[in-house]
Amino acid sequence: MSTPVTGAAGDESPVATAVPETVHPVDPEPAQPADSGHAEGSGQPGSGFDRSGAQRYARRWAREVSHRGFVPTSTAETERLLLAKTVRLARAVLAEPFSAQPGYDAGRSLVEAHLAEPGMLDWSVRALGEQFRPLVLPTLPEPAAATRIAALQGALSAGFAGALRERTLHQQERIARAAWEARDEVERALRDSEARFRAVFVDAAIGIGIAGIDGQVIDVNRAFAELLGYSVAELRQINVAALFHPDDAAGMWELYQELIEGKRDAVRVEKRYYRKDGSAVWTDLAVSLIRHDDGRPRFTVAIVEDITERHRLQQRLRYQASHDPLTGLPNRTLFFERLGEVFAAGGPDDRVGICFLDLDGFKAVNDSLGHDLGDNLLVTVARRLADCVAGQGHLVARMGGDEFVILLDHDAGCRAVKAVADLALAAVAEPVQIGKHRLSVSASIGVVSGPLGTTSVAELMRAADVTLYWAKAEGRNRWVSYDPARRAREQNRSALVAGMSAGLQRDEFTIEYQPIVTLADETICAVEALVRWQHPELGLLGPDEFIGLAEETGLIVELGRWVLTRACEAASRWYREFPEARLVVSVNLAARQARDQAVVGTVSEVLRQTGLPADLLQLELTESAVMATAGEPLPALRRLAALGVRLAIDDFGTGYSNLAYLRRLPIHNLKLAGPFVEGIRSSDRQGLVDGRIVDALVRLAHALGLTVTAEAVETLGQADQLRALGCDAAQGRYFAAPSAEGQIAKWLTARAERRRDGLPAGDRTA
Repeated sequence: MSTPVTGAAGDESPVATAVPETVHPVDPEPAQPADSGHAEGSGQPGSGFDRSGAQRYARRWAREVSHRGFVPTSTAETERLLLAKTVRLARAVLAEPFSAQPGYDAGRSLVEAHLAEPGMLDWSVRALGEQFRPLVLPTLPEPAAATRIAALQGALSAGFAGALRERTLHQQERIARAAWEARDEVERALRDSEARFRAVFVDAAIGIGIAGIDGQVIDVNRAFAELLGYSVAELRQINVAALFHPDDAAGMWELYQELIEGKRDAVRVEKRYYRKDGSAVWTDLAVSLIRHDDGRPRFTVAIVEDITERHRLQQRLRYQASHDPLTGLPNRTLFFERLGEVFAAGGPDDRVGICFLDLDGFKAVNDSLGHDLGDNLLVTVARRLADCVAGQGHLVARMGGDEFVILLDHDAGCRAVKAVADLALAAVAEPVQIGKHRLSVSASIGVVSGPLGTTSVAELMRAADVTLYWAKAEGRNRWVSYDPARRAREQNRSALVAGMSAGLQRDEFTIEYQPIVTLADETICAVEALVRWQHPELGLLGPDEFIGLAEETGLIVELGRWVLTRACEAASRWYREFPEARLVVSVNLAARQARDQAVVGTVSEVLRQTGLPADLLQLELTESAVMATAGEPLPALRRLAALGVRLAIDDFGTGYSNLAYLRRLPIHNLKLAGPFVEGIRSSDRQGLVDGRIVDALVRLAHALGLTVTAEAVETLGQADQLRALGCDAAQGRYFAAPSAEGQIAKWLTARAERRRDGLPAGDRTA
């Protein structure tokens, strides 16, 4: 069985490394002589010390040691060490002659094993006297055992104290030696550092100066003195403030004040100094703050390098980079730099103005008279522009080519900017004599003015560029002021034109159908196809917002074919599903489409592809679209009528055709313009006049064998009056708003069901 050995404080648990009672550890001590007359391990008087008792004693010793301080070895190792010491002490008590040396050695061993806590010595001495006696009493009489154990206690204490003293002295010696070596190293490093600093300070090619926090120079090197033309002794009597250049003294003192107050640790600037002879020298100055150990500013160290030549070169390069080499005016780069400064420094209510000028016909001068003469003309114009605003503080710059700009960054109200534009036009308009050539040129100017808070540099220049284009387009030799509303309209137009063709490809266009009803029974007899554009950014756009642009750009032909095809496809589906309805689809035809030689072929091809009977398609044209230059009907109209397609004149009464012209046209229907229909709402004189006009137009159309459709019917009164005047059909929101194809099919379905049930066929409320 294993004997319990104490582990952590307060625990007694079996430890795997405990020494079994039946196994004797290797005894590091030499064996006793064979004739000692003692047989170990018997436990009986005269047989030597009790081996098992020694093991228990060693375990107890190890446990107490672990309770009283840090033990650098494992429990098993500590127990083996103490068991060996226990065995040796027991043998020493029984040995003849007796010697206390093993006790002394045991005390030293405790210290050497780092078991040197004071509590360890106290317990070891007391245990040796109290618990060690039973190990040897059976063999050695009490008086002798007590004497010898007391001697071992003293020797153990002496060995422990001696070893501890030696270790302490050794450690103190090591600490003292390390301290002396460190001090020597620091002193040597300090001497080396001071020597290096003096070598650098005195012999450096760059100027170095040291000054107190009051600005008084403490010391400078030769390079610093030579840079400013003084001797070293003279500079030691000067305050650095006396060396500052007046143009930068205030700013430098602010930086210097922040430095000596500890707000900065270093400052680096390019500045001028006065030399002893009064001349100025440009320097690259770096100043560092040196502090006391407690952080308080102590003095400053300045490193100064002469950069006068470099500064002059930079100035020349900057001038070349920021000025036009031909005219000497500021160039585009400097203009935008100055404009950026205006925006950065000004408040939101401060105004800025620009006159953006371009010479009219300058390319012709260059091409006809040569570039040399053109360059001379540009130089003359540049000088005149600079002279006309001289003294007003305005910047005149050449933007490139024959473009110039005048920047007004103060007093830049609209009136002031326009006054400068007038001066510029007058200056340019004066004849120019270059050699034998006398030239008269003009200019166009875009004028922009406004508060800084409502614009930016980029927006301002875009506005100036656009306004200059307007001035060119309106006849040149003038200035034009920027108009945000006009710009917005043009941007919208440009965006719509740019996106229209792509919108067709992306299927962004849709068609709604507005019912046309017969006034007699209010049944749907036709629908008008109205194109819409579901713009991805602007939302749903009506035809008034993009049809005109499509006509201007020629896209109306492509768009018109798309509308015609989709409308005929829908009408063909209605015809197949509701053949008895004979619903006519009415499609608008633009003037450009009507003049297109291919329009007849296009209509014929669409009818063939969709299977729609020709008499179920009605094409609507305005009066101006059906009039030829010589007053003859368009040939295409007769060919379209020959196909069986119905033709109608839209917005009749707003054009310039005479009434006699109607009988020469292959027209089937007249659509009265909305203003006439709107006028008959009122009972005043104008309403009576409009009613008589409608009555006359209806009678005339019927006399020519044409049907009449009224547009924009909004009220019951309008519908009743039109019915009383004999109008054949009408359309408007009173009857139905434009709807999707599916809604038309629902109305036709509802009508068919009413007829099947014997109900009235009216569709207005369907």
